[in-house]
Amino acid sequence: MTAVQFGVLGPLAVSTDAGEPVVVPGTKVRALLADLLTNRNQVVSADRLVDDLWGDDAPANPAGALQVRVSQLRKALNDAEPGARELVESRPPGYLLRVDAIDADRFDELAHSSDVDRLTEALGLWRGEAYADVADAEFVRAEATRLAEQRLAVHERLAEARLARGEHDLVAADLVELVARHPLREGLRAVQLRALYAAGRQTEALDSYAELRDRLAEELGLDPGPELVALHRRILEQDAGLSAPPKAAMIRNSLPAQLDELVGREEALAELQALVTRQRLVTLVGPGGVGKTRLATETARAQSFPDGVQLVELAPLPAGDARVAEQVLSALGAYEAAGTNLSPADRVVTTLRHRQLLLVLDNCEHVIEPVAELVARLLRDVPGVSVLATSREPLGLTGELLWEVPPLPVPDDGDLDAVRRSAAARLFVARAAAQQRGFRVDHQTAAAVAQLCRRLDGLPLALELAATRVRALGVRGVVDRLDDRFRLLTTAQRDVPPRQRTLTAVIGWSWDLLDETDQVVLARLAVFPDGCTPEAAEHVCQTDLDALARLVDRSLVVLDDSGPAPRYRLLESVAAFCLGRLADADEVRARHAVYYTELAERADPGLRGADQQRWLTLLDAELANLRSALVHGGGLRLAVALSWYWFLRGRLTEARRALAVPGDPEQEARAAPWRVGFALSQGQAIAPDDVRAAVAAHPNGHAAWFAANAVIENSDLALASELLPTAADPWTEAAVLTSLAHIAHANGDQTTLERTATRSAALFADIGDRWGRLRATEWVGGLADMRGEHERAAALHREGLRWAEELALWPQVCAELSWLAWLAVQTRDYALGRELAERAYGLAVEQGSPGALIFAEMSLGLAARRDGKLDLAVTHLSRLAELGRGESQPALYLPMILVELGYAVELGGDPDAALALHIEAFETAEAMATMRDTVGPLEGMASAVRSPEVAARLLGAAAAVRLAAQAPAAPAERDDTDRVTERLRAELGPERFDALVAEGAKLSPSEARAQL
Repeated sequence: MTAVQFGVLGPLAVSTDAGEPVVVPGTKVRALLADLLTNRNQVVSADRLVDDLWGDDAPANPAGALQVRVSQLRKALNDAEPGARELVESRPPGYLLRVDAIDADRFDELAHSSDVDRLTEALGLWRGEAYADVADAEFVRAEATRLAEQRLAVHERLAEARLARGEHDLVAADLVELVARHPLREGLRAVQLRALYAAGRQTEALDSYAELRDRLAEELGLDPGPELVALHRRILEQDAGLSAPPKAAMIRNSLPAQLDELVGREEALAELQALVTRQRLVTLVGPGGVGKTRLATETARAQSFPDGVQLVELAPLPAGDARVAEQVLSALGAYEAAGTNLSPADRVVTTLRHRQLLLVLDNCEHVIEPVAELVARLLRDVPGVSVLATSREPLGLTGELLWEVPPLPVPDDGDLDAVRRSAAARLFVARAAAQQRGFRVDHQTAAAVAQLCRRLDGLPLALELAATRVRALGVRGVVDRLDDRFRLLTTAQRDVPPRQRTLTAVIGWSWDLLDETDQVVLARLAVFPDGCTPEAAEHVCQTDLDALARLVDRSLVVLDDSGPAPRYRLLESVAAFCLGRLADADEVRARHAVYYTELAERADPGLRGADQQRWLTLLDAELANLRSALVHGGGLRLAVALSWYWFLRGRLTEARRALAVPGDPEQEARAAPWRVGFALSQGQAIAPDDVRAAVAAHPNGHAAWFAANAVIENSDLALASELLPTAADPWTEAAVLTSLAHIAHANGDQTTLERTATRSAALFADIGDRWGRLRATEWVGGLADMRGEHERAAALHREGLRWAEELALWPQVCAELSWLAWLAVQTRDYALGRELAERAYGLAVEQGSPGALIFAEMSLGLAARRDGKLDLAVTHLSRLAELGRGESQPALYLPMILVELGYAVELGGDPDAALALHIEAFETAEAMATMRDTVGPLEGMASAVRSPEVAARLLGAAAAVRLAAQAPAAPAERDDTDRVTERLRAELGPERFDALVAEGAKLSPSEARAQL
């Protein structure tokens, strides 16, 4: 996304990514920007914008006035940052401002922290009152009020956080002005009372309370709230809990010094810092290398326990060692006195009984039983002690709060802004820059950094190990060597524990703690390239849910329940480690291939019924497993089962590649129509006899219809009609009817089109197949367009677009966008037509669909021609004309493209060349025997021919064909005939013109053509 920064925490401010201010001219334009910012990333209707900007004083043409302000805003943005005009999108029924960087969102992000630095940064974003220069406008009032309230809440949180750090004197001083401005705000007053009391100013605290009580009574007739009353009582009783913490608490801890910045854990740190003050046992769990130790130590560093924080490192103990209590005593500096006979655990309890401290137990997983036993005793017998533990599995105690430390978020793609925002990328870049001065993420390195972060699953230790290699290999070199990650990801840093010096050691530490049975299950799980359902794991790994649960508890398997069904996943590095230890790989992969082949065969009929969306979602989730099964035993049988899924998802190339593998005779026969259909869909020329042979191999199935339907895209309507199968079931009947509707549309046969499209839609509705309803509705909309019912056609296609987007049927999304673009052009909304066609074209490129590309470019060409952009129109239309001429059968779209190109050439000043194009269009339509397609060429010839008499007769003949075909001209088409009509009436006179038109109406299209 184009980098533009917006500011609303003060007067409206706009700047480029480089910090250069952007001037937004005019009061109304700034008001428009403010309105769009308050509703950022949402569509605001044009009617609402007009009402917000002008109220009851709207201009005579409000839509036009609004469009002018939108254009001015787009220009201001684009002048400062090329491409930024695209941030303001036209979206029915109004406009949308895409906002990626705004100070209000950054403030929201920081405001939920309890960290002093982040809260201070949040308040530092403010430059005055929110939306200061448009604050009187009704449309910003709610947003400005919300932000102001949140600002006060942050002031309160910051004061609380500073009190916890012992800054009571400074807090008391800083709150004087704020309390004076908000004298009735009880939360603010409570913080002030605590700060004054902790600073030794009890009298002032009581006076402040008395002042608030009196003002509430006088101004509102209220008493202070119960929390404030309770605080007042504690002050009167001189509650020791309100006193400033002893100075020793600030320094009495055993945490290591902070050597570098903790990157990407700001929200986690804020949440944990709050949790530790409320929860006596918090256990950070997660896989090795995810950063549990660092997060725990930074969480502990911010705590203010009276007796400090004590870190106990358990990694030096051997696995299963029972001497955990001794390790705690050593960290506490508690030594055994002569003559004592207490157990180590009793001595820990005795030592801590009267202390209030936070005990951080690091790396508990290999001594989990003795740790759990000791912690249970502390929680029961030592109420002043809280425990923060790190482990790869839970302690399993009552009252334990598990906090799973996730890997750092990784960028979805190589977009520079997305990479810069990604926590994983920020960590990698920070560590790489420490190794190689000047390393930074930019347009050249962003894609490689994003790929590296994804391949390493956002695992902090792996990212830090990779960063040490950048100096020698460069970031691209590191990425290229990730297939050998266990040799690559090592470090020579001497102050790092041995278990963290290599990626192998990190994972091996957890592997060695498993028993042999669980090791086998974990290794087998590695054959699933993108996780699996519990059922798949049980079948392929020959295990049970108890074993899987143990692996989840030990942080070696991730349970992902974010989707419609839970899935077990391995981090990529864990999977690579386990594959090297999979002893029965051939047998496991064979079970995997059988399981997913049977799943695809169950899914195939489900993709043609009421459960279509559920099966699509399921196959989407299993796509990586299905691809793996294809190359490990699924073969042609699985490829055939997946063919319809691939078509629905627009994965034509993948389908052809999978279907190319050989199979047994039955599989070959079933695959033949699919192979031909996909090849035709991608524009490959196939001889009619080869198509017939492929369909004959499996004539009565869904695949036969698929191949026959694909023939229509190659414009051979006769062959398609010949090959369409006899309906063997309701779905095939409905599908064949959509093909017949397509053919009827191409032939201009409205009667057949109405019958077949309507019947198909009804059948698909009964079956519950939403894709089928989409296809049928497409041709119902095509009929409405043909009859000039453009509003109805657009409504049908908008509904189709919504269905297609809900199902993520991207080929159909592309088709519906192209239809809507076509209709926008026909109704003279050329800007919307271009916008929709560009979206369709982009999707078509992604899908690799030649037919979709042609449909989208057609609207781009028409919109450009009818909007007067003749050079652009000629470029698009000439390319389409060459494509259409180059097909074995004349393309169905060719006559119309030649007509449009002829108009562009004529308007460009070359009527003779235009006439030749219109004649070619007529002859092409005549060869196709489609009467409706002769209308455009006749009207085009009338615009280019030099004889006004001949031109008038041609217009008469065209009008007669339109009447006979029930194909009224669209508004945009009328613009062309109106232009020609006006010229001819001026040249011939109205009476002579009308007489010649009447003569032409008696001529057949061929007879009219013969006038030239």
